[in-house]
Amino acid sequence: MSHTTIFHNPQCGTSRNTLALIRNAGIEPQVVLYLETPPTRSELVALIAACGLSVRDVLRSKGDVYDELKLDDPTLSDDALLDAMVAHPILINRPIVVTDIGTRLCRPSELVLDILPLPQQGPFTKEDGQVVIGAQVQRLG
Repeated sequence: MSHTTIFHNPQCGTSRNTLALIRNAGIEPQVVLYLETPPTRSELVALIAACGLSVRDVLRSKGDVYDELKLDDPTLSDDALLDAMVAHPILINRPIVVTDIGTRLCRPSELVLDILPLPQQGPFTKEDGQVVIGAQVQRLG
């Protein structure tokens, strides 16, 4: 049995679509509401490394906290960015999904399809109306 975890924010449409795609494959993931239960610094470092991304790639650049902390400053070190993300989990871009196949920051949500251990079980349309999985259960786009 494979294990799937999603670091999820239910107020984020991309995160909701990603969770729905996971469930459309017949998988009930472990859902980590990371704003309530944020990863530790070492867990965050491991997630970012597993994604194959830089710290800045996983830093959410929208919102008041990002602006207030002036995180757009290119001279800030990875350590400083990690400190900000640990102190303010809203700065962690989402959703991050972990499966036995890999770890991805799923933006756009369809990126989760590359790491799911099971195929989609039916058609899927994102909240915005974009068809991702067609009637013949094939990936579109």
